Amino acid sequence: MQRMYLCPFKTHRLPQVTTDVLVIGSGVGGLRAAIEAGDGAEVLVVSKHQLSESNTFYAQGGIASVMQPADTFESHIADTLKVACGLGDRPAAEIVVREGPARINELIQWGANFDRELNGQLSFGREGGHSFARIVHALGDSTGRELANCLSAVARSREQISILEHTFIIDLLTVDNQCLGALAWEATRGIFVIFARKTILASGGIGALYRETTNPLIATADGHAMAWRAGAVLRNMEMVQFHPTTIYIAGATRSLVSEAVRGEGATLIDKTGQRFMTMYHPMAELAPRDVVSRSILDHMAKTQTTHVFLDCRHMSREAFAARFPGIFEVCEKFGIDPSKQPIPVHPSAHYMVGGVVCDLDGLTTVENLYAVGEVSYTGLHGANRLASNSLIEALVFGERAGQHVLRSLTRQPRSTVVPRLTAEIPQSQRTELDMLDVLSSLRSLMWRNVGVERFGPRLDESTEIIDFWSRYILDKSFDKPAGWELQNMLQVARLIAVSANMRQETRGVHYRTDFPQLDDRNWRYHLDWRANSPMAIKSPVTDIAASAA
Repeated sequence: MQRMYLCPFKTHRLPQVTTDVLVIGSGVGGLRAAIEAGDGAEVLVVSKHQLSESNTFYAQGGIASVMQPADTFESHIADTLKVACGLGDRPAAEIVVREGPARINELIQWGANFDRELNGQLSFGREGGHSFARIVHALGDSTGRELANCLSAVARSREQISILEHTFIIDLLTVDNQCLGALAWEATRGIFVIFARKTILASGGIGALYRETTNPLIATADGHAMAWRAGAVLRNMEMVQFHPTTIYIAGATRSLVSEAVRGEGATLIDKTGQRFMTMYHPMAELAPRDVVSRSILDHMAKTQTTHVFLDCRHMSREAFAARFPGIFEVCEKFGIDPSKQPIPVHPSAHYMVGGVVCDLDGLTTVENLYAVGEVSYTGLHGANRLASNSLIEALVFGERAGQHVLRSLTRQPRSTVVPRLTAEIPQSQRTELDMLDVLSSLRSLMWRNVGVERFGPRLDESTEIIDFWSRYILDKSFDKPAGWELQNMLQVARLIAVSANMRQETRGVHYRTDFPQLDDRNWRYHLDWRANSPMAIKSPVTDIAASAA
């Protein structure tokens, strides 16, 4: 039987906070939802660290949106569904693409400083998988930072929005499939309860499950795990996207090199200086990310190297520094001049494509619980995410979720009854394991066996090892975030590994070396995880979407 909560509690004996709307997470999706809901309701935004620390803040590339006369909505929709490899949902793509320009213009009105040409018009870049240059960006390669700062400023200016930073959400509180809020922890007050009429989960991704990742280490899959424990349906957990190009310096923290660099003409070369992507795909460096990542790994194996190189020497030092100031600064720290030296790169875990199933207003299968951003599964990405579609998805669905919350609150009477919830957790008698060792080993295991390439026997091995650790870790009752994070990581790592083992085909970001072909007949299905289910359930794809190219 799956545990519903990570620690014992009695709500009537804990400090309590009440609000109309609880937003868990401070990325673009959560902040945009909070701003919308704050127009008519009391909103509490809870951030695991400071408000700015999120995957949004580190996003480099930009936001995909149809804002040029020669571009079309249908072209962007078609590109999105093609990359989604048969699992994409056209209605979701329609909504994101058609509502995207309004969200961009809104940000401009709020003061977002997008890059512009000399004539004052927005500057547009092109990235992999797109048939048109439709990527707007800010401060060169710091789009996410500009969005985070802009939305944070707007949220802080709204009287009905309160913000709690450095606060960890342990679990969602549910009764009869209704979310009532969450159990939280903060260093000075300890565990406390947040009762909310509506809860919006915007907790981000799972990148910290992997040794090699572009994500900040706060991306520990907390939202996916707590939603699953609460009974929400999770979909396509095997679909983890890997970014092809992160700076590879042995012993150094990995730093993302935006796809926009390849959009500006950079090429991938091997140790001999040979450009190799033309041998793997007609779009070469602008092929979809999964193709580029696998091609790099394949070429690394052929050339017996740990990395390849990104050649930007067609750009002058001044031009590169102006267009990509953040990347240029990182390169300088490593003594690399991109105008003279190719940048050593290799793939890293980047984005969780699978997630908590929600409808086109962000509502999940648990009543009063919404999901937006990377933690959610809207159907937009299917089996693979088109470059720069994540920020626009979060903006669009964040606004829609906030709107739906306001509409539903007007129909939901306030309850005067304070729920009394309790959870008892039996204390495990098993010997304790070294948590730091398990964490490090888990991240290495996921990178080695459940990474860019998967193979059945190694997935079996991974599940066995995760199950072994789980017997010692998941039965424990911790009192600090480090323990809860590890429990969340183990639970979600297992879902990813088992899902990857179940899907015996190659589709989108999911590549099986023992099943290298796409298999629409047997596997054009979603894999849905439900609470207390030992295996995922095959769910049919209801929308007619473009199949893989």
